Amino acid sequence: MGGCGELLARAEQEAALRLKSISVDKEQELQFDLGNLLALDPNPASGRRLQLEGEAMLRALARDNTQLLIGQLWAVPTRRVGEVIVAELPPATTRLPREKPKPKARPSTRWEEFARLKGIRKKKRASLAWDERRREWRRRWGYRKANDQAEDWALEVPDNADPNEDQFAKRAGQKKERVAKNELHRLRNIARGRTLREAGAAAGGPVQHPGKRELSRAILTAKLSTASVGRFQDKLPKERDNPRGSGKRRQFRPLLGDFSAEKQKQLELLQSMAKSGQKPRLNLTKAVNKQLREDERQEAAEKRKKKKGKGGRGRGRDGWGGGKPKAGGKPNAGRKPAVTQRGKGK
Repeated sequence: MGGCGELLARAEQEAALRLKSISVDKEQELQFDLGNLLALDPNPASGRRLQLEGEAMLRALARDNTQLLIGQLWAVPTRRVGEVIVAELPPATTRLPREKPKPKARPSTRWEEFARLKGIRKKKRASLAWDERRREWRRRWGYRKANDQAEDWALEVPDNADPNEDQFAKRAGQKKERVAKNELHRLRNIARGRTLREAGAAAGGPVQHPGKRELSRAILTAKLSTASVGRFQDKLPKERDNPRGSGKRRQFRPLLGDFSAEKQKQLELLQSMAKSGQKPRLNLTKAVNKQLREDERQEAAEKRKKKKGKGGRGRGRDGWGGGKPKAGGKPNAGRKPAVTQRGKGK
């Protein structure tokens, strides 16, 4: 039994020797930024040792510095969250660079500018409202809300209104108008913010020293943002005209009203899609004219080749290829008659 105990003790000692010690000695103390889990080692590395040991030295250095960083983490205060113990890290002291530039602030809407000018502060409305009909507190929005107009079974007709007018339909139309107006204002704010960004930094170039191209695009964007789409804006000296088609506003279909035009356009689109699988119709007149032009072009090319092969023969009195006609022959006997198309020349 004594021999077994000695063997176990010797094995434990050898295992302890193989383990690294948690105490690390450094000539200069490390600088720690626990908020970023960062450790800075000011001790210079030995160049000769790095050449001899290489990767092993770097691993040992990383292990020692990590051991010191973990030792600092054990000293920070902790708290229990449920069944887990969490360490509270201090605020970070090292400013790390951003991968991307800081996002720009969202441009304020017209209402936000007006509220800031007049000193209007936004107040949070309570989620409950008093229902006069049931004499109880109910939710302000959603299902079973207070003072729900959908539960009205009768409406009072004003004195100055048409007695035959449907007040329920009138109220529904007014609600649709309010919704459309709010949507229009929302889209206008989006377009306004986009226009300001494009005019402020045209083409993404540097704002401090913009070039000629960036300035031209910024001026064009500012002009097209006016109500007249830049038509009545004064031109600068040596300024070019607006590019073709840049002064057109995009036309949006109305959200309310008659939908017959939209229906007709959708039907035409479906019909064109249905016909896309069929063979296209042949335009005979266009095909014949194209073939005639191709034949004339080939004949002209052949004549030019023949004239080049004749050498020094000049032009006679009666036309090209001078000389007298053969006996018994007719002048210009080999020339083809001109082909005349309807409504055109040769």
